[in-house]
Parts: sequence; structure tokens; C-alpha cells
Amino acid sequence: MTHPRVEQLRFARSEFVRGLDGLTEEVAGRRLGPMNSIGWMIGHMAWHEQLYWLTRAQGMTPVPGLNDQVASGAPASTPPLEEMWAAWRQVTAAADTWLDGLTTQRLSDRPVLNTPSAQDFGTMLLRMTYHYFVHCGESSAVRQMVEGGELPEFVGDIQDEAPWRAEPTS
Repeated sequence: MTHPRVEQLRFARSEFVRGLDGLTEEVAGRRLGPMNSIGWMIGHMAWHEQLYWLTRAQGMTPVPGLNDQVASGAPASTPPLEEMWAAWRQVTAAADTWLDGLTTQRLSDRPVLNTPSAQDFGTMLLRMTYHYFVHCGESSAVRQMVEGGELPEFVGDIQDEAPWRAEPTS
């Protein structure tokens, strides 16, 4: 059974995707002041998942271009929307197999491959989940300013899609 914290990450991912439904290339490429473009946000989340679940946890980096284009601290950019969605889908699909194997005990482990980390996998999982919601809000703000109109409300159907459940004891 999938760990409850992984289910929450998947819910955060689904809220991110839901909030970007109907997004156009034009809107995805807009930068408003210091805010990142939505295309960058999508790629950035792919980069972050790749860093944690693929590079640090398993020693692989299937989309290496993300490191230069959309990593934290990388120069501002407006990458193509479809390219960033493709990278995000590739990375999250690859990460899911590993995430499905997480247990409560394994969440207290630290990555040992490539870059030693001060964070355990559990803290990394929480950080990733919250990171998605930061970009849900940021992307919603960009869309509201550029498109106006009604946007999805957050948080969606958590009671049906990812309700609280007790964490396994082993």
C-alpha cells in the first residue's frame, strides 16, 4: 500500500495540474515583474522531483537539461510549455516507482547517492508537497493577473482524493 505521505504528494501534484488546466503557451510564457513564468514553474517542479527521487535517491538524472534551465538559482527563463510538461511527466512517472516503495521506516533514511543530504526522505517528501502548493498559489496569481476570470479553488476534493489516514507503524 502507498504510504499516506506519498498520497499527499500525489494530491499536491494533482492540484498543481488542475490549477493549470487550459493554460496556453502564451500565458505560460509570461513573466510579471520578478515572478517566474508558469512554464518555468512546471519545469522547476520536474527538476525538484528529479533531484530528490531520481538523482539523490537512485543516482540517475533522466532529464539533465533541467539542472541548467529551471533549477533553484538558475537565471529566469520562459521555457516552452509542452517541453516542461513532457519533462514533468517523465520525471514524475520515473519517481513514482521509487515513491511507491517508501515505508515509514525508510522515510527516516537519508540519501547516500551523489550528494549527501542533511534531510531525511520524510522531510524531503514534506518539502516537495509544500513546494507544489507554493507554485499552485504563484501560478494562480499569474493566471489571475493575465487572464482574469474564475480559476480553480484550492484545496480541491481532498476529502475524496487524499483524506487523512493513519501512518503505518512499520
